[in-house]
Order: sequence, then C-alpha cells, then structure tokens
Amino acid sequence: MTKSKKLEPEQATVLLEILKKRFEKNMHRHKDLNWSDIEDQLQQQPEKLWSLNQMEDTGGEPDVVSFDLTASEIVFYDCAMETPKGRRSLCYDRAALEARKEHKPENNAVELAEVIGIELLTEEQYRQLQSVEHFDLKTSSWVKTSEDVRKLGGAIFCDSRYGRVFTYHNGAQSYYATRGFRGRLKI
Repeated sequence: MTKSKKLEPEQATVLLEILKKRFEKNMHRHKDLNWSDIEDQLQQQPEKLWSLNQMEDTGGEPDVVSFDLTASEIVFYDCAMETPKGRRSLCYDRAALEARKEHKPENNAVELAEVIGIELLTEEQYRQLQSVEHFDLKTSSWVKTSEDVRKLGGAIFCDSRYGRVFTYHNGAQSYYATRGFRGRLKI
C-alpha cells in the first residue's frame, strides 16, 4: 500500500466511476439517496477516497448502505458477497499475531483496518448489513471484540447460513483462508 493517502486525479476518477456504477446497480442498499450528493462529499475528502480505494483494492466492493436516513450519515460498507479476498487469513489483532509460535499470518484484522482507514464492524453492524442483503455465505468475518473476551484470548466472528446470522468465538490467534474482515467508512 502507498504511504500517501491521496489518490492521483486519474485514480480518483476511475474509483468514482466504479462506486457510481455499484451505487446505481444496488439501489436497494440506499433508497432515497442520490449519487451526486455522495460524490460531492467524497470530492471534499481525498483521504476518504484513498480509504475507499484500499477497500476496493482488497476486494471489499464498498457501497453506501443506509439504515437511518435521519442521521444524515453516508456510510460505505464492504459489500463483496464473501469476505474480501485481500483481507483473509488474518488473526484478530497484534497480540494474537505475536502469540503465534509458528505459521504466523502476514497481518491481523485490527491493524489492517487501521492502515486502510476503516472500522472493523461490530456484531450489531454486521447484523444490520445482513438485514440489507446476505453476505458471507461461504466465508466468515472477524467483528470488533470486547476487551473482556480479548483478555481471555478469544475473538468473535460472524457468518450467514440458512438465512440467519451466526456469531461464534475462536482463539484470536487463529486464522483461516475463509475468514477475513469487513469494514465500514463514514464520510
């Protein structure tokens, strides 16, 4: 990933076109919103465009998902059908990564989310996202885990099976080819 958190004008143009097409194709995720308002907000915040580009580059397929129009927040979520390919095979956080004695993964979910500039979804946000559309039918995603669970060595992840969302626990140091993380970005 680049150190500069600003896209070149050509990169921004390409990204905005991708986001616009995805937005228009998936209007069920953001009823009563229009792209021009969102694009105006994005043009004013180049660091957010950079983060959206990182979400896109890691396979997240970011799109606006609105749950509460009265809050007037624009929030992009990873809307790839399965957990983003570029963010899989990660343990939960730095402590979990350091606890592994062998076969360490390349990174961890918490720090990679920070680098990208996005928030790891909470369990509640994950469930809200699943209420819009079913994701993670074959994969699973780490979600933000409370300190009390982390102190005991665990972490929480979710997936969607049989039309419902399931929440599980695992050792935070575990990682699997089908487990990654989803994020969100408030504009």
